[in-house]
Amino acid sequence: MKGYARILTVLICGVFLSALAVTYAKHQSRRLFIELQALNTERDNLEIEWGRLQLEQSTWAAPNRIEEIAHQRLQMQLPQAEKIVIISP
Repeated sequence: MKGYARILTVLICGVFLSALAVTYAKHQSRRLFIELQALNTERDNLEIEWGRLQLEQSTWAAPNRIEEIAHQRLQMQLPQAEKIVIISP
């Protein structure tokens, strides 16, 4: 009888430890899934911001805008045709 009691005790301990391990693994799985979802959301927000920044850069670097600023703020003008010198290699 003592042998059966010892085996039963070991089996009960094994089941208990197995249940704890399953619970811990499930908790870790849920925690990591929540973290993954948060990171995916952050990635999506950063991609949206990247698109906005690219659009803003293209707007600020538009040739007609740069030419307008050069003319208005810096009083720059296109040179006259007779003042342009072409240098050949």
